[in-house]
Amino acid sequence: MGSDGYENVTVICRCEEITLGEIREWLDRGYDTVDELKRILRVGMGPCQGRGCQDIIMREISRRRGIPIDQVESGTARPPGKPIKTGLLADMGDE
Repeated sequence: MGSDGYENVTVICRCEEITLGEIREWLDRGYDTVDELKRILRVGMGPCQGRGCQDIIMREISRRRGIPIDQVESGTARPPGKPIKTGLLADMGDE
């Protein structure tokens, strides 16, 4: 196990079941932004959209890079898209 003994079992992103150990592994590989980790691990892309894990991930990035937390970018917020029928938009008229 890792240095704290719990990193491979501590789930950080519950939606995608990503552990602290996995996050640290990718940080060690040089992927040290929230957006990069999102692309690789899908952290912050589940139903909670990062509300449960983003702060923890940002703190880990801050710690690993040795920079203050306010210098860690929170990443790009992209709300999930949901298709709707064009007729619904047409029915809205000038509202």
